[in-house]
Amino acid sequence: MDRQANSGVHAEVLQILGRRIAGGVVPAGAVLTLALIEDEFRVSRTVAREAVRVLEDHGMVTSKRRVGVTVNERTQWDSMNSSVIRWRLDGPQRHAQLLELMELRAAVEPAAARLASSRANRHQRSALTRLAAELEYLGATGAGRSEEYLAADIEFHRTLLQASGNSMLAQLAGPVEEILTARTNLGLVPPRPDERALRGHIDVAAGIAYGDADTAAEGAQAYIATVSLEVQIGGPGVDEPEL
Repeated sequence: MDRQANSGVHAEVLQILGRRIAGGVVPAGAVLTLALIEDEFRVSRTVAREAVRVLEDHGMVTSKRRVGVTVNERTQWDSMNSSVIRWRLDGPQRHAQLLELMELRAAVEPAAARLASSRANRHQRSALTRLAAELEYLGATGAGRSEEYLAADIEFHRTLLQASGNSMLAQLAGPVEEILTARTNLGLVPPRPDERALRGHIDVAAGIAYGDADTAAEGAQAYIATVSLEVQIGGPGVDEPEL
């Protein structure tokens, strides 16, 4: 098997194992072995070992000689890792993961907006204004579920977090992107997004552009409150994917 093919097989094994663990199909405390992985997926020891190594890097398993590969409690997982988030979103814990991500946003984005009002550079202020206007236009034309809307939304929130001037907040762009993508893929974004959410983006951009910390923070709180309600309304009905 050539290197490229080997890489593809490794990725497939990793995705399946990651989803099983994240979904509780393989529960905490369960013990796997490289031999079992090799046998089930008909892969080489190298492929099995590499998949386990990545899962171990994510904190999902612990590998010990003479013991095997033990699945860790969720408290040990790297919960901010994009792969871990995606795997939870693909499983029966989907709604819980969505709510956790919204709680993270509620804690972080108003603070980031407040900081950005005094720290954003000219390019970031201009980009946020442009992206907020683009979201408003796309939303008004019923394109809330389009790839263009999602791309603009991701770029807006990534720019906002970066504009905070706090490198730790900027690193939260990955988890925020995951929930924005999930909301679109799950059909939780209305074709015509709530005007309060669109107005919130405009207010964030305006507050940052004019150095008004209160307006920026309140705008973030407004769109998060609206989006949180959409996620809650989606409820456990989005919790039943196939594993």
